[in-house]
Amino acid sequence: MKDRLFDGRRVSLELDFNLDERHHTEEMTRAMQRISVLGVLEKFPAVVVGGKIRLAEDGERSTHILKPAPWDASLNERWYIPANEHLTMQIASKVYGMETAANGLCSTPSGHSVYITRRFDIDSNGTKYPMEDMATLIGRSEVGEGAVFKYRGSYMEVAQAIRRYMPAWMVNMERFFELVVFNYIYANGDAHLKNFSLINVGGDCRLTPAYDLMNTALHVRDEDFALSDGLSPALPKSDAYLHTGHPCRQDFEWFGNEAGMVDSRVRRILDKYSVLPDPVTEMVMESQLTKKLQRNYLKIVKERISRFVRNDKV
Repeated sequence: MKDRLFDGRRVSLELDFNLDERHHTEEMTRAMQRISVLGVLEKFPAVVVGGKIRLAEDGERSTHILKPAPWDASLNERWYIPANEHLTMQIASKVYGMETAANGLCSTPSGHSVYITRRFDIDSNGTKYPMEDMATLIGRSEVGEGAVFKYRGSYMEVAQAIRRYMPAWMVNMERFFELVVFNYIYANGDAHLKNFSLINVGGDCRLTPAYDLMNTALHVRDEDFALSDGLSPALPKSDAYLHTGHPCRQDFEWFGNEAGMVDSRVRRILDKYSVLPDPVTEMVMESQLTKKLQRNYLKIVKERISRFVRNDKV
């Protein structure tokens, strides 16, 4: 992963600045405003120069993004959010074989972890690839719907956009479908419309690598799905879903079939998430989360799997 993150270069993961100490500074405000990809607060553009990571300057094209622990003190165990994201991204990549954005963890002089990820829309020569998130492609914006616009809609709307805009939609649909299942099992309650994007690389329109994967249930009380209409308001709900308020495997099967996937491919992906792979437990227990958070992380995932494999006749 480090080879992908830094092109094989030897780079220090010890930052020589504290992002949290620059919370209200003009420099930090400008830095956050310079993020042109997936731009939200508390993401900072960075470059690697002379084996060190530093913030990108005005007019300088960034190659990486730094994400410190959020400054919102109301978030439970917020200092461990970077470690949570790194762990979840690594599980997606190493255990399930999903294509993810290259990522790692840095540390500040004060000892706080900072998540770092490589910008996948910038190649090694500095060329920027065209990219659009699903909120834009579906036609949702803050102007029309307010600050919660990216949480409006359903995952079926994303599936329809994939079929509309991607010539090789079948391959991309499988990637998207698995990502929806992964986000449910690993309790990522922030899988909103701007966390799914299309990128054009040399005329090849495809889904971007997965990004912003995290077990958000460790830090906030979340719903099963980030999008207000869940999988699809047009789909029937399984008996288990109607009885408990939580979807099971049958609901995801119907979703995959409605999205246009071959039934055998749907089942193959769902089989992967019907059990907890041993490497996941090992990775969680070796992560930088506290022992308590490690136990909670596994507890949450096991609970999601138990919901997932319930008999539809509950």
